[in-house]
Amino acid sequence: MIFLTALPLFWIMIAASRGGHWGAWMPSSISAFEGTCVSIPCRFDFPDELRPAVVHGVWYFNSPYPKNYPPVVFKSRTQVVHESFQGRSRLLGDLGLRNCTLLLSNLSPELGGKYYFRGDLGGYNQYTFSEHSILDIINTPNIVVPLEVVAGTEVEVSCMVPDNCPELRPELSWLGHDGLGEPAVLGRLREDEGTWVQVSLLHFVPTREANGHRLGCQASFPNTTLQFEGYASLDVKYPPVIVEMNSSVEAIEGSHVSLLCGADSNPPPLLTWMRDGTVLQEAVTESLFLELDEVTPREDGVYACLAENAYGQDNRTVGLSVMYAPWKPTVNGTVVAVEGETVSILCSTQSNPDPILTIFKEKQILGTVIYESELQLELPAVTPEDDGEYWCVAENQYGQRATAFNLSVESQESQPRLVCSPLSLDLAPAVAPVILLESHCAAARDTVQCLCVVKSNPEPSVAFELPSRNVTVNETEREFVYSERSGLLLTSILTLRGQAQAPPRVICTSRNLYGTKSLELPFQGAHRLMWAKIGPVGAVVAFAILIAIVCYITQTRRKKNVTESPSFSSGDNPPVLFSSDFRISGAPEKYESERRLGSERRLLGLRGEPPELDLSYSHSDLGKRPTKDSYTLTEELAEYAEIRVK
Repeated sequence: MIFLTALPLFWIMIAASRGGHWGAWMPSSISAFEGTCVSIPCRFDFPDELRPAVVHGVWYFNSPYPKNYPPVVFKSRTQVVHESFQGRSRLLGDLGLRNCTLLLSNLSPELGGKYYFRGDLGGYNQYTFSEHSILDIINTPNIVVPLEVVAGTEVEVSCMVPDNCPELRPELSWLGHDGLGEPAVLGRLREDEGTWVQVSLLHFVPTREANGHRLGCQASFPNTTLQFEGYASLDVKYPPVIVEMNSSVEAIEGSHVSLLCGADSNPPPLLTWMRDGTVLQEAVTESLFLELDEVTPREDGVYACLAENAYGQDNRTVGLSVMYAPWKPTVNGTVVAVEGETVSILCSTQSNPDPILTIFKEKQILGTVIYESELQLELPAVTPEDDGEYWCVAENQYGQRATAFNLSVESQESQPRLVCSPLSLDLAPAVAPVILLESHCAAARDTVQCLCVVKSNPEPSVAFELPSRNVTVNETEREFVYSERSGLLLTSILTLRGQAQAPPRVICTSRNLYGTKSLELPFQGAHRLMWAKIGPVGAVVAFAILIAIVCYITQTRRKKNVTESPSFSSGDNPPVLFSSDFRISGAPEKYESERRLGSERRLLGLRGEPPELDLSYSHSDLGKRPTKDSYTLTEELAEYAEIRVK
């Protein structure tokens, strides 16, 4: 502890101790610059009853016991000293006044160590005091910096050097303090053990730029070449500032995006990437990358980087714009109208950047907008010439999508109720999906085909669910599902190949704006399933057994015919006439099945003889249906819906 005092505690203790006991007082430690001198203050005492005529003393180096033959620093009786101290030591104090102060000059590193004093009063009255002083030879000033230096808060940095040489007085100056402040020299200060220091103070308000700054202090001695320098690096604490971050980022859908956030702070900050309040990534580091693979429009938005430590925080945002081709346009509005009415069609889509939207008919452009997501088409007083197919096309530099729709113009005499949807338009009341009872599944060999017939308005979506396999297949997967619309009926066919094992459960689900309906499709033709499970070898064995049974029955009937009356084969029975218009009253089911066969084949567009696959009411071979003609439209990318009023 450093403080100014007029009467050091050291001398107070000396005065109070005069009671006649052996004792010594000196600083426990003292320091001095190499090449200078040092004065070690010392006081001692002895019993009053001794009353010696002459008082002598000896200073030893590093050991208090004479029998160890320690180096003699100073000896008042003979002036014989160790060679290391010749010409370097002398006694400043008066031993008769019990003052044993020692002066050492021309200090070198080997003189650093412990110094002991021994009192010699003559005869046996000699005493080596256990108290000693440790001399430290230094060559750098001591710069004292506060434990915590915070940017924006004033601090005090001190430079302290020992001033215990009466022959040389140090002078202090600061190095590298430009821009920090002007130094103030307090002067010479006395320490609590009787030693002296020279102190210089530097007051300043640090900034974040001062972090790591090297501040120095120089001690010089006038009229000598002695100079000593010491340095200290400032550890300035300051809150984070985000110094590196992406500007607005544009990326094409499906590409890789890397967002960088870098912050400057001391100590290092906790960096956090966030979006809509959700933490995406965080780490204690000076820079943090956020990697986004195969970006989609869902990743489009604003991302925030937050940097924080114990002294504050900072945050910045960056916008990510995902560029992508237009989505398939949707058409809303009146597409069935009465002659003379005004028709309004709204075509809309989504893309980035906004697309060019165009509506045309037969290559004639009817309306277009640039860099907008909606296009409103107004057709005043429509005529039959306006009836026909229209296209809405959306395009930007990343792609093009189109949707076809029909406008039907009715005469004034007929104005039916209209139900509109973007892709399915019918002149019929709105109907929630109803799955008809003829919906079922059938199996032949290793193939399973399921028929789902739905009645609804507007047109529904159909999906087939296989619960045992946790799989759902819809109309978009044309490799497995084929759909065809006829009036209010939508027929969807699911084909599964390679089904050597027991066929799976199949649930047909249909939904539109007015409801949802699901039905587990029953399997028909159980005998076919049995043959599929038995396999070829089992079929041969069963066929042989069947032949044996038929032969047995034939032989039995021949024996029975021998015993029959001859009149049994007489010509009494009338002839039987066959007519194509004749219906057997006992077989309405067969006639109805044949009638359904014709209508169902017309619905699915099948030709030729019925195949072997049993589909109950129609017996249609769903695996041989033509799909190309019913799927290929004017453009492959268009979905087509048409209403015609006769």
